[in-house]
Amino acid sequence: MFGWFRAKCPCDPAAKPWIETKLKWLYHEFPDSAFSMGPVILPTPKFFPDPFDGSDQTVLALLHRVCGYMEVDPELIDVKFVSKVRDPWLMNQSGKYVPTEAAGTYRELEHSFEITIDRSEIVEPMDLVGTFAHELAHVRLMGERRVTGSEFDNEILTDLMTVHAGLGLFLANSPRAWDSTFTKWPGTNLAKPEYMTMPMFAYALSHLAWFREERNPAWSKYLNWDTRGDFKQGLRYLWQTGDSTFRP
Repeated sequence: MFGWFRAKCPCDPAAKPWIETKLKWLYHEFPDSAFSMGPVILPTPKFFPDPFDGSDQTVLALLHRVCGYMEVDPELIDVKFVSKVRDPWLMNQSGKYVPTEAAGTYRELEHSFEITIDRSEIVEPMDLVGTFAHELAHVRLMGERRVTGSEFDNEILTDLMTVHAGLGLFLANSPRAWDSTFTKWPGTNLAKPEYMTMPMFAYALSHLAWFREERNPAWSKYLNWDTRGDFKQGLRYLWQTGDSTFRP
């Protein structure tokens, strides 16, 4: 009666249209995706059956698995392991430690692409999946000349690409946005993160469920508690209002 139960978008007024516009662009750039009923990749043995002990061999096997899901030829990827001295980590709302700088880096070589991984990141294999998915999204976007990499939204678009490809759950559960990397959305006074935040991932994943006509998708149980709440809010918002420029 008083609008108490009116659904609201989980992300801010600048992030909302950006997500919708860029999802529409990705949908046209990559017609075969999770949005066209391709698989939603989950942190389960079905999708990741290989043993993992943190050795270089098992890390590379995991990378090859993610390459398959991202449709990148693993022969084009060179992995460089480094050991950095890092600042103390921060803790997110779920009590999980998060790094204060990028978990991986991407570099284009003459005939291949180099992904650098800090050995301190090789702890949780499913977090590593998110890192690999992000770096391989750079290959699909910059490496395939769809973007230059100089755009203001380069890193958040790369994160969004993982959602489009069906691997968004991994980064949604371990987002890499932290306060020091916030700038401003162009033409606004609203904070723009360098990487997507949990509410942004939640709204993007809400579109994924909406496109798949899933009101209560089974895969949402793999989202952490914080992101799952925003996801449910976003999905309720889309089903109730249909207020998006990127519609099924």
